[in-house]
Amino acid sequence: MASDYLESVKKQFAYYKMLAEKTFEQLTDEQLVWQYNDDSNSIAMIINHLSGNMISRWTDIFNSDGEKAWRNREQEFEIVDASRAKFLKAWNQGWKCLFDTLELLVEADLDKVIYIRNMGHTITEAINRQLAHYPYHVGQIVFIGKMLCGKNWVSISIPKGQSQTYNAEKFSKDKHKEHFTDELIKKNK
Repeated sequence: MASDYLESVKKQFAYYKMLAEKTFEQLTDEQLVWQYNDDSNSIAMIINHLSGNMISRWTDIFNSDGEKAWRNREQEFEIVDASRAKFLKAWNQGWKCLFDTLELLVEADLDKVIYIRNMGHTITEAINRQLAHYPYHVGQIVFIGKMLCGKNWVSISIPKGQSQTYNAEKFSKDKHKEHFTDELIKKNK
């Protein structure tokens, strides 16, 4: 079961990464830094925050706290250089850190305790914490992107009005075991 768990979370993280990237593709550079108001976050701020969180949480997990002393969380919400290349570089660095760490984990690691802000978590709990946190922010990215694109938005899930067609296609196949992201990830590569 534990090996299934690790494979499942890798696929789920990859799925949410893909959803955000499909949103980025539909936006202009100006839209990436757009804020509803001064108290709201732009997509660029969310990208910076996720990257900072991933690098802090998944670097040297067995020997240091997940909230690194060198992390400047407040700075993640300040945009100095509004270039798409900078945001995407940070985005990819964060995800690389996460996936590199997940690749190194083995079943025996899942019950080991690590710390985030001095709070002990098993590796499983730490993964689950981030599997809730990252999709929360990806949902914000998608929602902001959809608002900014308006009628030009290209759906990245089942488009409105197409649920019956989608379900008919799924139920036309024999029952089988497959992770829900397998088909989506293949289709979007």
